[in-house]
Amino acid sequence: MLSVYVPKMGAQGVTLERKSVESETSFPEGVVWVDMFAPVAAEDRMVERVLGISIPTREEMQEIEVTSRLYNENGARYMTAILMCQSDTESPKTTPVTFILAGHRLITVRYDEPRPFAIVNNKLARSCPPHPTGETVMMDLIDAVIDRAADILEKVAADVDGMSREIFDHANAGFLRQHAYNNIFLGIGRRGDLTSKVRESLVSIGRLLLYVSNEVEGEKWPKDQRAHLKGMQRDVGSLSDHATYLSNKIQFLLDAVLGVVSLQQNNIIKIFSVAAVVFMPPTLVASIYGMNFRHMPELEWEFGYPLALFVMVLAAVLPYVFFKWKRWL
Repeated sequence: MLSVYVPKMGAQGVTLERKSVESETSFPEGVVWVDMFAPVAAEDRMVERVLGISIPTREEMQEIEVTSRLYNENGARYMTAILMCQSDTESPKTTPVTFILAGHRLITVRYDEPRPFAIVNNKLARSCPPHPTGETVMMDLIDAVIDRAADILEKVAADVDGMSREIFDHANAGFLRQHAYNNIFLGIGRRGDLTSKVRESLVSIGRLLLYVSNEVEGEKWPKDQRAHLKGMQRDVGSLSDHATYLSNKIQFLLDAVLGVVSLQQNNIIKIFSVAAVVFMPPTLVASIYGMNFRHMPELEWEFGYPLALFVMVLAAVLPYVFFKWKRWL
C-alpha cells in the first residue's frame, strides 16, 4: 500500500494530509512523506520513476552488514533500522524499516506495522511544524520509536521486579512448590527475549542516529534539530545500558530459580536417602529373625518377639537421632 503525506493549512495550523496514490498521474506535488507498506513491484517502479531513487527489496533490507543498511546512493541517504512489532502480544518480533531521505523528502519502506508509525501519523494529522520536511518527519518517527522502546523496557522492569519479589519474598516461601515451574521459566524466557529484541532495535537506531549526525555535519541543519538529534543519541545510549542491566537481572533470576529447583530436588533426594538409611537396620533385624533355621534360640524365648520389635525401633531411632545431631536434617 502506498500513501503520501502533503502539507495542508487548516484552522489549527499546518497538518499533514494523507492521500492514497494509484498511479503516477495521481502523485501530488509537495509530498513530504511517502510511506510504502508492503509495496508490490508496480508501486516500487512507480516511486522510482517519480522520485528518481531506487527502492530496496525486502531481502536487501534484511541484510545485517552496516554498509548495506547505511549508505548514500545518487544523493539519497538510505538508513535501515530494526523496529519492534507486536510487543504487547505473546509473540513479539522485530522488522526492518528503511528510511530514505531524498531532496528533503522522506520515503519509508516497511513490511509490518510498528506502533510508532500510527502514533506519528495521528500526531501529524493534528499538528506539525510550520514548514514540515522529510527530516522533521523522520525525527518524529525515530523519537516515537525511542519512546516506545522506553515504555517496553519499563514494563519489562516492572514484571521482572514482580517476579523477583515472588521468588525471594519470605511470605512466598512455598511459591515455587505450589507454582508450575514451566510457567515461571516461560515468563522469565519471554521477558528475556523481549529485552534482547528491544536492545537489538536500540543498537540499530543508535547506528542510524550516528550516521545521520555524521552526514549533517557539513549541512546547515537548524540548531534545534541538531540538539534534538544529540538528545536522542543520549536517550538511546541510556536505554541500551538499561536493557543490558535488565538482561543481566533476568539471567540472575533464571539462575536463581534453577538453583532453587536444584535445592528442592536435593532435599527430596535427601529425604529418600535418610528414609532408606533409617529403615535399613530394622530391615536387617527383621530379615535375621525371618530366617527358617531349625536352631534359633531366640524363637523360644518368652519375650523374644517384643525384644525383636524393640531392637528394630531402636535401630531406626538411633540413625535419625544421629542425623539430627549432625544437623543433616
